[in-house]
Amino acid sequence: MATRLEGSFNGIVTPSNTDALVPERMTPARGRNGDRADVMSHMRQVGDPLADAVIVEFDELGRSARSALQRGLIEGRASVPDAPPAVDALLVHVETVPHWVASKLLDEGDRTSLAVPPHWRNLAFSGGSLAHTYSSPAIARLLVGTGRLTSAASRRLAETGLWNASTILPGGLRHGAPGYVQTVQVRLLHARVRASAMSHGWDADRWGVPINQADVARTWLDFTVVPFTFLEGVGYRLTPEEQSRMYRYWWYVGHLLGLDEQFFLDIEDHARAGELLDLLDSITAPPDENSRALVGALFDAATAALAVVPESPMAASDWRDLLNALAGRYHGKDAAALGIPDSPLTAMLPLLAAGEAKARHYQAQVPGAVQQAVEDGILAVHGLLTALTEGSTAYQEHVAAP
Repeated sequence: MATRLEGSFNGIVTPSNTDALVPERMTPARGRNGDRADVMSHMRQVGDPLADAVIVEFDELGRSARSALQRGLIEGRASVPDAPPAVDALLVHVETVPHWVASKLLDEGDRTSLAVPPHWRNLAFSGGSLAHTYSSPAIARLLVGTGRLTSAASRRLAETGLWNASTILPGGLRHGAPGYVQTVQVRLLHARVRASAMSHGWDADRWGVPINQADVARTWLDFTVVPFTFLEGVGYRLTPEEQSRMYRYWWYVGHLLGLDEQFFLDIEDHARAGELLDLLDSITAPPDENSRALVGALFDAATAALAVVPESPMAASDWRDLLNALAGRYHGKDAAALGIPDSPLTAMLPLLAAGEAKARHYQAQVPGAVQQAVEDGILAVHGLLTALTEGSTAYQEHVAAP
């Protein structure tokens, strides 16, 4: 019998019988958000069928399936005419460029992100993006379960930074380019984690399917609206044009990650992104001990990395105070739950923000200044890639492993 469909968010349709999918902890959010909370509850039970099928083929066929996938990503689907069915289906999906992708944006890269000074980008990445990711107890539970992020936080921070850097460079998302290849590899690592967790007794009724559609949407927001609203704490605000350019670029990242396009295609500014972020946060339980362990290890690694940058103006302890101040301001009531302590630099943030806002205003008035910031950002990202490419990442090893 066909399932009656009703209720939507950005056009996403969900089954009418979502009561069974709404954990008790979501009841307050459901009262505030109505059908939209039901939609998100449903999406917590949806994974990524294309990527999940590839994992099954990896396990059944071994190296031949992995080799076909890797070659197809780098050289194109036509180079592997004998690819297994699931691998072929995934290649078809990622090689099919949606009509809404702006070719010019792919050639230019994520100029909005590239123009951010490296130290601000690093602070926003750790104190905003990843800390918010870790604030979800379901995601934190998965990550702590890998045994990696708390014991090797520096390497995991570097790996995520490598993916992000490869993704935002001009041409980085073109077929066969590093950002394109690595984004699909990250997608497949998500599928592997999902399969492994489910096979080891993961409680999907309580936590949702591991790395479900709502989680991926949350991650997408953690690299778009979260870092830039974090940076507003230091006076770094985007113009409407900069916001639109950034979101439209990241639409394609969402597609390659396997995120249902109905999550993001109407988002072109912080206001609309913030609505989705608020909804996802409203149906997410508060941070727990796993969240705090991850954030603590992350902040240790991030401040140590900032302090060893050539000509760094501050010691690690000073970077930590600044990170705590900015993260405390951004996360607000969740800061204590994430283990973020009060900072002696919090009182200095208004002065810091005033100075940065003045610098941004000056930059906008000087011809060529924004372009120079982008070019400086590209050079900085290439330098980061050079420093991070020693050895393979977890997502690269997963595809290449026998």
